[in-house]
Amino acid sequence: MTENIRRAIPDDIADIVAMIHDLAEFECAADQCTVTEKQMFAALFGPCPTVRGHVVESDGHIAAMALWFLKFSTWDGVAGIYLEDLYVRPSFRRRGLARRLLATLAGECLDNGYTRLSWAVLNSNSDASDAVALYDGIGGQPQREWTTYRLSGPGLVALAGPR
Repeated sequence: MTENIRRAIPDDIADIVAMIHDLAEFECAADQCTVTEKQMFAALFGPCPTVRGHVVESDGHIAAMALWFLKFSTWDGVAGIYLEDLYVRPSFRRRGLARRLLATLAGECLDNGYTRLSWAVLNSNSDASDAVALYDGIGGQPQREWTTYRLSGPGLVALAGPR
């Protein structure tokens, strides 16, 4: 079996969007996932890309993906990578692909002078113990002193006020 990690290309969009929807279903949030191929194409390959991506190609099939963006650290004075989504299709799990994707992103950090690789795992993730074991195993350190907040939908509109 030949597996290759590479940057995402436009031909990967359908697989990437399918994996995003699979991940949303896995996280019991399929009804909240509305992303389209057109949106992901613009986000990854448009004139002002807002996300970057890597995929694992296994014998001509897209087996996994990592979607990430740059995040700036005012304390370090340089950028880092924030991993938004890491997903391995079920039939390709237990092959070390997630670890290899994380290693690839760590390499991106080193190659570009970035000082941090950050990500989050849902507490409700039914396979969180596997994910946490992986993250602990590579030396990741949970940042329990921080609580992540999100503002979206009606709350976002209300805060923004009349437009």
